[in-house]
Order: sequence, then C-alpha cells, then structure tokens
Amino acid sequence: MGAEAKRAEEWADITPDAARRLVTAAVQAFAERGYHATTTRDIAGRAGMSPAALYIHYKTKEELLYQISGVGHRLALDILRRAREGGGSPAERLAEAVRSFVRWHAEHHTTARVVQYELGALGEEHHEEIVGLRRASDAAVRAIIEDGVATGDFDVPDVRGTTLAVLSLCIDVARWFNADGKRTPDEVGELYAGLVLRMVGYAGQE
Repeated sequence: MGAEAKRAEEWADITPDAARRLVTAAVQAFAERGYHATTTRDIAGRAGMSPAALYIHYKTKEELLYQISGVGHRLALDILRRAREGGGSPAERLAEAVRSFVRWHAEHHTTARVVQYELGALGEEHHEEIVGLRRASDAAVRAIIEDGVATGDFDVPDVRGTTLAVLSLCIDVARWFNADGKRTPDEVGELYAGLVLRMVGYAGQE
C-alpha cells in the first residue's frame, strides 16, 4: 500500500472530505515543522483550502491536533488490547503486542510522530483525556507482563519500569523509521518482539 493510500485509510472515519483533507495536511505540517511553528494558513494551503474554510471544520489549530492525537491513541490502544485479550501464552501475547505496535508506528511513522511527541501542545482538558488513553495502553502491556511473571515465564523484578521501557522502545520507532531504509515495518516488528522477550527474561522459543 502506497503512502497516499495509507493516509486515506488512516483517516477514513473522518468526514466530510474537507475535514479529512485538513487532518492529513495538519499531520504533514506538524511532523515537518512542529506544532508551534505551524500556522493554520500552512495547514489550509496544504489542503488546497482558504484559512477561512479551515475554521468551518476546526475552530482552532489545537482542535486539529486533538483530533489527530485522539484517533492515533485509540488505534494504538486497540492494537494493545487485542494482543492482551488474544489467545496463547504470555510470551506469545507480548510478542504480538510489540510486533503489531511497532508495525503501526513504522507504517504510520509521520502520524505517530505527531501523536506521540506533540502531546504537550494540547489544552488541559484534551491533554487529560489523551493521557488517560496512554495510561490504558500502559495497563494493557503491564497486564501481559504480569501474566508472564505469574506463570514464571518472565523474570521481571520491576513490572512498571519494564512496561515503560517496552512502550518507549516501540514508540521511538516513529522517530527514526525510514520507509526507504533496509528494514520493512514487519521486519522491525519481528526484531523488536524478539528484543522485548529477552528483556523480560523469557527463555523459551517463539
């Protein structure tokens, strides 16, 4: 799937088309210039619209960031919850969580950079909501690790700290991933799944 098709799929639930174009343009602008250096005129221009037309769909630049952040965090949480609730051993579920989470951050690295690294620009109410989604993601991964500790599959003295390390490792993929690089999203996902299983002291074979 090409970059344009991925972007279209990513924001397919946002309607009408003009609102979706504005979100896509905002993602590109925020990723390239950062939230604070981007103006609403920049976003409207990228979407082929006038600045006045932008305000029909989004009252502020922050509202656009909130839309992007909310969609991205809910997608990420859904990935991790599916892995947590899936069948198999704790090691299989943790590997699937990491594999899928990393793949999403690689395939959608531009969006993921905005979602994960522009959180501080959100207003207080929106920030609180998104932080709640992040805590839920943390809880999903922590539950899998706790399961592995309980079964004796994992050797993890500090579950909370290890959960933070796992999530940080996965999220950082969005910062460095290059679609023209040597590794595909699937390959990075497999690599990281193996790394994380070693982090938690899993001695078996996946």
